[in-house]
Formats: sequence, C-alpha cells, structure tokens
Amino acid sequence: MRNEVYGVLTFESTHHAISGEKVFKEAGFKFKTIPTPREITSSCGLSIRFDLKDLEDVKKNIEETNLAIKGIYRLTKVDGKYSVEITN
Repeated sequence: MRNEVYGVLTFESTHHAISGEKVFKEAGFKFKTIPTPREITSSCGLSIRFDLKDLEDVKKNIEETNLAIKGIYRLTKVDGKYSVEITN
C-alpha cells in the first residue's frame, strides 16, 4: 500500500477557510481544499491540505496575513490507517 504524509490546516470557520484559500493562492502555495479529516475533528468544515516541505513558509505566511486558523497538523496514512500529529 502507498503511504502518504501531508500537512492539514484547519480553520475557525468556513469563512476563514475561504480566506485561507485566497491567501494560499496569492502566495503561490500548492494546496487542495478538503473536508476536515475525522481523525482531526468530528465537526464538519473545510481544511487545506499542503505539502509539508512548505510548512515553515506556511507558518510564516499565516503570521504575516493574520489568518485565523484552528491548527496545523501532520497527517500520516500507513496501510489505510491515519495518525495525526499537531505541528503548531
């Protein structure tokens, strides 16, 4: 099976997630908007999936733009099972 490791940025609200999309697009980050993984929270909402190689730039951009986030996570999928680690 294929293993995956990526970053997930969660937000305070859907409105903030949409703002996050705009900020990421303007900064030139490669990202994908996804439903918030259940492994992170059971509440519904949108999150941004990004490449962990961009983590430090993502954190810097969040600080510079005052983007309202809930958390930054490292999501690892091994053999179909997920593990979550908070990175901030």
